[in-house]
Amino acid sequence: MMMRVLVVDDERLARKELRRLLAGHQHLEIVGEAAGVAEGIAQAATLAPDLILLNVHMPDGSGFDLLDALDDVPEVILTTGHGPCLADYLLKPIHPQRLAAALERAAVRAGMGKKPRKLFIRDGESCWFVRLTDIRLFEAEGRDTRAYFDGGSPLIARPLSQLEQMLDPQQFFRASSRHLVNLADVDRIVQTAGGSLALKVAGMAVEVVCGDTEIDVCSQRPIHPGSRTTSCTS
Repeated sequence: MMMRVLVVDDERLARKELRRLLAGHQHLEIVGEAAGVAEGIAQAATLAPDLILLNVHMPDGSGFDLLDALDDVPEVILTTGHGPCLADYLLKPIHPQRLAAALERAAVRAGMGKKPRKLFIRDGESCWFVRLTDIRLFEAEGRDTRAYFDGGSPLIARPLSQLEQMLDPQQFFRASSRHLVNLADVDRIVQTAGGSLALKVAGMAVEVVCGDTEIDVCSQRPIHPGSRTTSCTS
């Protein structure tokens, strides 16, 4: 499989050196390069690369700012003079053998069948690359949103409404004004004392009370408001 690569680095000589090093890898196609964060965001949106070789520190921002702006994050190899985040990284000056090993790992991940969509999340000094399918619940906290998944519950600097637009409605259900629930992680649907429906989310001590939209209990899919809620029979 030919991997489409975008190189993002503010140093012209660094981009030139990366092109030289990448030229020996026949399974790669360099589809573009960018000299900063803003240009990199535009290039990533237009070119939809499979892999970004990304410098962390640039004059107009950090590589993490670029990742924050992407709705769907591809494979990423960070090129940096500092330590790692939760991603593949290469310390400068880049050694050809280490680059080859990082490219091989990225190719393996990208070639694993249908590529799952990923979200880059940064909260303070920590950051994650999380498959959307691994996120159990999004919960609005003011203008931000908290994501719950195995290994963390960081705060995302995006409103819930913006996240909803990029999610598959067949997978994530808008249970209330504050919650988006991964239907694959719904353990049970119960009726509260007040007559509302509540979702029990797997692995979490949380009960999400639904709003006006009702649920098809058999398929765990939302149905149109005003419809009668169905239940499974044996």
